[in-house]
Amino acid sequence: MPVTLVVITIGALGLAMVLWIKRERDLRTLEQHSTTPEALRAAMISNADILLFDVRQPLDLLAYPEIIPGAKRIAPDEVLRKPTLIPKEKDSVVYCTCPSDKTSRAVMRRALSLNLSRIKFLKGGLAAWKALDYPVEKYQETFHLYTPPPPLPVR
Repeated sequence: MPVTLVVITIGALGLAMVLWIKRERDLRTLEQHSTTPEALRAAMISNADILLFDVRQPLDLLAYPEIIPGAKRIAPDEVLRKPTLIPKEKDSVVYCTCPSDKTSRAVMRRALSLNLSRIKFLKGGLAAWKALDYPVEKYQETFHLYTPPPPLPVR
């Protein structure tokens, strides 16, 4: 019985250590691939060649129909399915309005998994941008609240 408890304790400690190391690595990756509204604004003012993508969920866009000037709207499910919509040869920033930047982080992680390493997410998203009174413009393009998945191939 004592040997079993020792083995279980060692296993639990090992698992906790692995999870802690993975979490620390994820946090470093997030920090490395994030930018602040201030840094993005400074880059935009200096005419840096940065592509900006609004990856908000359709209902979020419906609630707040504004966009950062120069941003291109891409539906999050579309970019998650096809992350190559974000060019790998240019610096890109994605933003959303999710708590904890959930959608932006998901898009960034998917892009990074395909070696699209020049992507960052905007910390705090559109809300952080607007909180600093940075410019936004009205989003005028039409969009769909639901995009059905592509049809399955016929066999």
